[in-house]
Amino acid sequence: MTFISKTQHADVVLIGGGIMSATLGAFIKQLEPTWTISMFERLDEAGLESSGPWNNAGTGHAALCELNYSPAAKDGSVDPTKAIHINEQFQLSRQFWSHLVDSKVIGSPKGFINTVPHMSFVIGDDHANFLKTRYEALKPNTLFRSMEYSEDQAQIAKWAPLIVKGRDPKQRVAATRAAEGTDVDFGALTRELTGYLRSSGAEVNFGHDVTNISRASGGGWDLSIKHAKSGEHGKIHAKFVFVGAGGGALHLLQASGIPESKGYGGFPVSGQFFRCNDSSITSRHNAKVYGQASVGAPPMSVPHLDTRYVNGQRSLLFGPYAGFSTNFLKSGSYLDLPLSIRPGNIIPMLAVAKDNMDLTAYLIKEVAKRHDAKVEALREYYPEATGGDWELITAGQRVQIIKKHPQKGGILQFGTEVIASRDGSIGALLGASPGASTAVPIMIELLQKSFPKNFKGWQSKLKDMMPGYGVKLNDNPELAAELEAGTARSLQLDSAPALRS
Repeated sequence: MTFISKTQHADVVLIGGGIMSATLGAFIKQLEPTWTISMFERLDEAGLESSGPWNNAGTGHAALCELNYSPAAKDGSVDPTKAIHINEQFQLSRQFWSHLVDSKVIGSPKGFINTVPHMSFVIGDDHANFLKTRYEALKPNTLFRSMEYSEDQAQIAKWAPLIVKGRDPKQRVAATRAAEGTDVDFGALTRELTGYLRSSGAEVNFGHDVTNISRASGGGWDLSIKHAKSGEHGKIHAKFVFVGAGGGALHLLQASGIPESKGYGGFPVSGQFFRCNDSSITSRHNAKVYGQASVGAPPMSVPHLDTRYVNGQRSLLFGPYAGFSTNFLKSGSYLDLPLSIRPGNIIPMLAVAKDNMDLTAYLIKEVAKRHDAKVEALREYYPEATGGDWELITAGQRVQIIKKHPQKGGILQFGTEVIASRDGSIGALLGASPGASTAVPIMIELLQKSFPKNFKGWQSKLKDMMPGYGVKLNDNPELAAELEAGTARSLQLDSAPALRS
């Protein structure tokens, strides 16, 4: 038979072979080793869509450099609360990955994570004043106490030479730097986790597309599956289903018919990056340098000049240049957006369209931007850049959440959202950044919502795997220093200077 799935029943079915499904599967295998798991991925390998290294920036999102996680208020002040929360979430991810490495469940961490300092870099008086205010708001906090600030071009050049050389010495610039930042290849990590699932008895099926989900008469769910190459169809029954299909999650969630899915829509945003593999250039930049988003731009369009490690090779990435496509997946269909419209979400979607005309105009402008204009945007961060050294690549699709709003009718929401049925038998994840970096806490939230009776009994095991679980590290400097140093050793990372014991 060409249809390779041999299982007709599973305790858990994971739809999608990305970082979210792989993380959830790894958790379940650690917590309940006897549960049967089947994963279905429509492509030929794990981690090829949004988790793929060239489909995202690979930033281990810890709010060390991303200015949109700590925007200025109307009075100019900066509230560090969200940035601290995101950093706490990333610390959990580090702890879980460290546990898996130490347990020899996955291989060398160098294959998926490397130390790359995180920097914010801004130009002009207003932006410099904001960055200094942000630094002063974050610096007193435990998780940000290693952060450095400078407006001295000579000092910034020591951190990241490319962004200073060739710049007007009279131009006011400002930068912050956190030496403990990371670059993460989420595609490689996804394949490590998927390999662990397979070696521990889970069934992992590539080239299989889940085409429908329906409630089974005796409880649980019946899934219809199509083998992509042969066209053969099959079915599998699951006690629990996780829809971790990235941009494809909305369609399947709608097919399930659960009340919790009503009213949700999706707004797809595509993008492109410049990539440089010239070692004479890449060797001179070791940082992820994030700037300020343009007016009207979505948060994922924040310009950044990043060091990347993919398959052991060091590259530079600049972008993203936002665009628009009606695909919900990079390998999806132009009909994804129109086919997602339902009676329950058409009002929120129309309301969002009306209230986000500036975003639409921005995306149209970006799509029309010529190559020379894209190079000019690069030169704001790398003044001596030459267009011929960079190739333009297409990034992954991001589908932002549209949801009902009592006053506005609908709102466009950036970030991620966990959706679970009332009976806990099906869960899904919608949205995008910070996404992969916070997969561990997101999947813990899903486990709590979907398995409330089991969750209490899992507490001690979760604490064993992640000693910082349930603790606010920002309020516990000694534990924060201990865990930061411990995970740095396990993951072969540099430890933050101000947190070294």
